[in-house]
This record gives sequence, C-alpha cells and structure tokens, in this order.
Amino acid sequence: MALGDPYGTLQDLKDRLSIVDTDDDAELTSALAAASRGVNRFCNRQFNKTTTATGRQFDATTATLLLVDDFHTTTDLVVDGTAYDSSVHVLEPLNGMVDGEPGWPYWRIRNAGGDYTTSATVTVTAQWGWAEVPASVTEAALITAMEITKLSDAPFGVQGNAEMGLIRIRENHRISSMLAPYRRRAVAVA
Repeated sequence: MALGDPYGTLQDLKDRLSIVDTDDDAELTSALAAASRGVNRFCNRQFNKTTTATGRQFDATTATLLLVDDFHTTTDLVVDGTAYDSSVHVLEPLNGMVDGEPGWPYWRIRNAGGDYTTSATVTVTAQWGWAEVPASVTEAALITAMEITKLSDAPFGVQGNAEMGLIRIRENHRISSMLAPYRRRAVAVA
C-alpha cells in the first residue's frame, strides 16, 4: 500500500457489513478513507509505505539526535548528504522492536560520528512509512469505517430508543486502546 491508501479494502468493509451490491461503494470508500485518516491523526503517523526514497527536512533535536518521520528500510537511506553507515548513524528503535514487538519502523537517528548542529536543517532521504500495516491499525480503521457508515442511522448521535431512554453513541474506547501503542507523541523541545 502506498502512503495515503486506506488501511482496509472496500471488500473487507462490505463483508463486515454484509453488503453484496455496489450501490453504496462510493459512501463506503469515503468512510474507509476518513477512518484511515482518523487513525493517522490519532496516532500522529502514517502506516503505509513508499518504495521510492525521497528527501525530507528535519530540525535536529539535539547535537546528536534527529527525530524523523517513520521509515522502514535502510535501502537508499541518506542522512545530511551521507549514505547510511551503521558506524555513524544509530537507528532507533533498535532492531525495529518496541515492547518486544518486531516490525516497527525507525524514527530516531543518532549521530555517533558527527554533529547535527552544523546544519540549520538536516535532509534525510528514505523510503518512508511502515514495512507492513499493523493488524490492529487495519482493524481499527475497519471498525471506525463501519461506525461512520452507520452514523446515518443515528442523527445527532442518537442511535435509538431503549426502555430506559435514548441510546447515545460514544467514542469507541476499544479502538483507542488498540491504537494506543502506535501513538506517536509530540516532543517538547526547550
């Protein structure tokens, strides 16, 4: 999947909603795209990938630390005009693992052999994104797309009447907990 693609397929969403015709394909495609962008905003990252390296500019966090967008491979990696060299650039998270889970992209570059302060900004050329979209991300996007689709049945957030009164739709905490490990927090620099 390329950067910007939805995290699930139209057919996956239709299967979950037991839809066999094509009458609602445009609405479902839109819901899936909106859900995927919502996942990106919640997590502050993009989970698909590019297969062609492109350059982006970043401000150095410290003299030896550069926080960058996620990238999934060292192929074609160039940092500040220098091809990736493992004796100079230490990529983190180490071994692509977070909390014992493999498959994470790199998003921190430590410069063991130089000083990032020599540049106003540092250009990094990489293949951006994740090698594979995590299953929890795909699941969260599909569940959210289902909820978006069903919102037309719940005007003003009211799903229906129950014996005890109106039933209101609330934020889905299950989705939040599924995505919490993938949430990238903003870094405050003093």
